[in-house]
Amino acid sequence: MNPQTRTYLIQASLFVLTLISTTAAGAEWMYGRFFLDFEHGISWPEFWNGLHYSIPFLAILTVHEFGHFFVARYHHVRVTLPYYIPLWFGFGQTLGTMGAFIRIQDFINSRKKFFDIGIAGPLAGFVVALGVLYYGFTHLPPPEFIFTIHPEYKQYGLAFGQHVYKNLPPESVIQLGDNLLFWFFKTYVADPARLPHPYEMIHYPYLMAGYFALFFTSLNLIPIGQLDGGHVLYSLIGRRAFRAVAPVLLIGFAFYAGLGFFKPTDFMVGNDAEFWDQLSKLVLYIAGLVVSFRSISENRMTTLLLALSVVAGQFLISIFFPAVNGYPGFLLFILILGRFLGVYHPETEDDEPLGTGRIILGWLALLIFVLCFSPKPFIFS
Repeated sequence: MNPQTRTYLIQASLFVLTLISTTAAGAEWMYGRFFLDFEHGISWPEFWNGLHYSIPFLAILTVHEFGHFFVARYHHVRVTLPYYIPLWFGFGQTLGTMGAFIRIQDFINSRKKFFDIGIAGPLAGFVVALGVLYYGFTHLPPPEFIFTIHPEYKQYGLAFGQHVYKNLPPESVIQLGDNLLFWFFKTYVADPARLPHPYEMIHYPYLMAGYFALFFTSLNLIPIGQLDGGHVLYSLIGRRAFRAVAPVLLIGFAFYAGLGFFKPTDFMVGNDAEFWDQLSKLVLYIAGLVVSFRSISENRMTTLLLALSVVAGQFLISIFFPAVNGYPGFLLFILILGRFLGVYHPETEDDEPLGTGRIILGWLALLIFVLCFSPKPFIFS
């Protein structure tokens, strides 16, 4: 078997595995149960219903990747077909995939090419995501649909929200945190009489597929490093300005994510064991920030001072504005971004500025980032 055929088989196998994993994950979201729950597991008919989630979600992901692919080929840049990444455990909630990627096999020597290839994927996927969300919000089932998922709610009627949640343990329900687009569809597109309770929206596969697509789009469009948004911003503002702006964006992102994660009151505890436990967690948190900032500077003292400054600022905010909290769920992504993907962008030989049309399109892409970004994507309460 020649290497090219082997690569195609790997890519096809990963796609099939990802289709299976996203279908399984979709069924678990829809029915609120896990496959490996041996007492109340997912049945095969329920598994096939998961296609209502996996097909639109993978369609958006595939259009995104082939947006990159075809524009790269247009610019005579060699790229691979997409590699899909399945992610499913059967005993915990997942999206079914960690996304997909294509490998660029040539050196890209101009801002224009980086811009075109970087922006094509998010824009193409975004258009399909809008279609999925529109379909999902205009084809909501009757509100009684929720009783097929939670028959125990039926005794309360459609006022179940006033009764069932107050007896549930903390952090046992998931609410999708609004972004501007999702809020718009809920407010102005959906029939208010059919709009599901915020805690039950996870059971509606087209809404979930569209929401996760917006979530992935926003992460891809973060204007840092070699993310799609990084390609766009680098191409818009050039090498020198990007090297100044990108570290500030990463530090600001980390500052927001960790707001309220630690507070001075956490260390005002009655016994030494709790104090040292909190202190060890704080040291680990600072170490994570140092690692995240290593791509900003190779000087270890500089990264340590940056991390300590971020923590000091977060403590000050928590003293004067104790109700202000960030979203610690972003910290792992910040670690991956800072440590592995890098904060800076590869320099290009051809540094010619973009034309007016591309500049308008680039700022439109950054506006899409704002519309898709959820400050708190998943709220457990």
